[in-house]
Amino acid sequence: MTDNTKARLQETVGYHFRDESLLTLALTHSSYAHESCRDRRGVECNERLEFLGDAVLELITSEYLYENHGEMAEGRLSKLRASIVCEPSLAICARDIGLGECLRLGHGEELTGGRDRASILSDAFEAVIGAIYLDGGTEPAREFVNRFVLANLSQEQLFEDAKTVLQEISQQMFRNEPVYELVLEEGPAHCRTFTMSCTVDGRYREVASGHSKKSAEQACARKMLRRLREMDA
Repeated sequence: MTDNTKARLQETVGYHFRDESLLTLALTHSSYAHESCRDRRGVECNERLEFLGDAVLELITSEYLYENHGEMAEGRLSKLRASIVCEPSLAICARDIGLGECLRLGHGEELTGGRDRASILSDAFEAVIGAIYLDGGTEPAREFVNRFVLANLSQEQLFEDAKTVLQEISQQMFRNEPVYELVLEEGPAHCRTFTMSCTVDGRYREVASGHSKKSAEQACARKMLRRLREMDA
């Protein structure tokens, strides 16, 4: 990761760090830190910043939902918040700002597609939130979350429970429910990748991957929703 890469990221997100070492830390995956330890360089990874960013994100999201969805009961608010801060949703946000190309990854993660892995992207995205919070406080963190996470709620409803929405639309359009099937399961036990397919009305099929069957199914459902909405447009 070069200084130019960090500068471009800061321009993209509209926040310039007073302490750029916090941004560097947020972009440092554990695989890079472990390799650095072997080289006796003692580099820290972004896991602690991720922990902090997760809490900041949940608080800001909870506040937003409370203030903007007064009609929702507690249970519905909890489900909506969970769908907003889940791994697939945050990975989409991370891709939107080009976070993958900025990461510091170990050689193995680099070779196996770590720059586009949902789990790595979502963790780094939370770490960036934590870094902004430490560097500038609550307001810059809130601005970042509002712009790159919550703004999408009023656009394509990307963070709704896609499977539930697809089920409702499929029943309305075709009078049947989507069918999900496991296509492929690969990778080491600690980092499995599941590829699932989603078929609607026996004719329309989409395929997507994730690090759990549930996340892969949600990704399939999102792709299918986009397809059906384009057909209906």
